[in-house]
Amino acid sequence: MELSLVAAFAVVALALVVVPGPDWAYILTAGARDHVVVPAVGGILIGYAAVTAVVVAGVGALIAAAPTAMVVLTMAGAAYVTALGVQVLRAPTGYSVDGDAVAHRSRLGCLVRGAGVSASNPKGLLVFLAILPQFTRTSAAWPIWVQMGALAVVFIALCALVYLPLGHAARWLLGARPAIARHVTRLSGVAMVLLGAGLAAEQITHAIGA
Repeated sequence: MELSLVAAFAVVALALVVVPGPDWAYILTAGARDHVVVPAVGGILIGYAAVTAVVVAGVGALIAAAPTAMVVLTMAGAAYVTALGVQVLRAPTGYSVDGDAVAHRSRLGCLVRGAGVSASNPKGLLVFLAILPQFTRTSAAWPIWVQMGALAVVFIALCALVYLPLGHAARWLLGARPAIARHVTRLSGVAMVLLGAGLAAEQITHAIGA
């Protein structure tokens, strides 16, 4: 794979990872009890790995058989990510941490719960179904499914790099610095809207030039 494509995907994926959503809410909740941050994040990563195994095989085969499917998926993803950004901007900012809910779960329970959160998170499906395929190339030496799998590993690694510090900093972030959470939420919403517009514009430009 071209390193430029991997780097470009990493930038887009990071923008999505830092957007508050179900993952953030669960990890911040787990952060109320430091000893469950690692299993909670581990569960999130396992959930995304499971989604990767299912989606990569199906979407990879679909794109290989019908390249125009990538355009449809990308436009659908652009619409979704724009709507998500608007929702983030309009929603009340801030989080409430339900520490008791986490405290009564075992480490295994937190891991399983984390896997369920990420496996059902629309953001993950957006990445794997709509965004990830456009960073693959049918002309590349690697099969489409291998390219998608490699990019999915990048996404999962970014989740780990962001979510582990987030969980450990939860008390400080939500307690001592609530304004930071508000600013991050607003900036994330703007980033999502711009990302959605950019995805749509790229596909439209490509269609006009074709």
